[in-house]
Amino acid sequence: MKVIKLIEVRSELGAGTRGASLGIDALKLASLDYGSYYFGKFKVKEVRDSSHLLYKNPIRAYAKRIRGVIKIFNKLANAVQNEIKEGRFPVVLSGDHSSAGGTIAGVKMAYPDKKIGVIWIDAHADLHSPYTTPSGNIHGMPLASALGLGSKSGSKNPVTGDTIPYWEILKNLGGICPKITPDNLVFVGLRDFEKEEKEYIEKNNVHVVKVNEVRKGKLKELAKKITQRYLGNCDILYVSFDIDALDAKLVPGTGTPVKHGLQVNETTKLLKELLKDERLACFEVTEINPLLDKENQTAERIFPIFREAINTIEKRKKKQKKVVKKIEKAVKKVIKGKKVTKIPRVKPGLKKVSKAKPSKKKTTKAKPRKKKLSAKPKSKLIRKKSARKPLRKKTVAKTKGRKSKKLIKRKPVKRKIKRTIKKK
Repeated sequence: MKVIKLIEVRSELGAGTRGASLGIDALKLASLDYGSYYFGKFKVKEVRDSSHLLYKNPIRAYAKRIRGVIKIFNKLANAVQNEIKEGRFPVVLSGDHSSAGGTIAGVKMAYPDKKIGVIWIDAHADLHSPYTTPSGNIHGMPLASALGLGSKSGSKNPVTGDTIPYWEILKNLGGICPKITPDNLVFVGLRDFEKEEKEYIEKNNVHVVKVNEVRKGKLKELAKKITQRYLGNCDILYVSFDIDALDAKLVPGTGTPVKHGLQVNETTKLLKELLKDERLACFEVTEINPLLDKENQTAERIFPIFREAINTIEKRKKKQKKVVKKIEKAVKKVIKGKKVTKIPRVKPGLKKVSKAKPSKKKTTKAKPRKKKLSAKPKSKLIRKKSARKPLRKKTVAKTKGRKSKKLIKRKPVKRKIKRTIKKK
């Protein structure tokens, strides 16, 4: 089973400019320019959009094409929920950022009893509702729908008609509202927002990581600060990456570029650190618009960031699978009736074997060298002595007769010599 599943949503119903529906294909073409067939190794699920609504005049001024967006939310939420339940990691590639509301709904539907933490890497807050929106474009409302915002009290816009019930449907998707809370939300790279959004952030003490903080370079520490300090109490994490978080000069091919944004290296390193967290359940990339670009430069800058991010997720998920398999094997052994004490001894045993092998090699090599360098005659004497002893034993055991004959021959010789001396 593949670890990662791509979910492609080409909808751009929530955007103010046309072309975001082509962003996914632009990213795939950018991979080919790098000589990479990266997208060929992943299975893909396509969520059908309602692009035909783009050619119709939007009736609702403060929630344009909201009926079509509700359909997209439903389809995407079900797709995300199903992939998570089947044990895969959903990576969402979407046209405009309104789809993120459906992604968050899907994660919450998969984990209804868990706290969902959201890391929103974006130049914009996307906290508007039909009651506060200056444009009526729903790509500025996904977080508001997830937080359950928007009511007539303190309304800036005269919202009437069926916009009100449709907004309630969008908020209550999956039968859960709100899906996230402001204390479990972190903005990264935020620098363009309206008065109403600023008031909500300040009132609810929403965490904001500014571009200057990222630029300091201590990205490992910053990632830990976001995941452990700000979102330490969350059970599940979701990261949404809108490419307009980068500086406008780097990504001209996006709907709403903003100056003084993040750099490519900063974004790549920060994402890699954030995506290492084991609680991460979903990742989304959005808002690539090749019609506003020159020679697909934006997608070519985003592809290396995307590739590094997905590789990080893939490595982490594979490690988790290996651990699960080891535990399953251990459990099977226990069920078969084997001793439980053998399970924790697996790792220490491996360590002991690895240490014992090099020590044996060293001792075998060291001992003969010392003998050769030390007194050679000693070794020869030992050999001579050891050679004589077995010979004596053998002669004693086998040739007792010979020994006696020798003794007889020697005695008369000595006597003769003595006699001759006496005669003289």
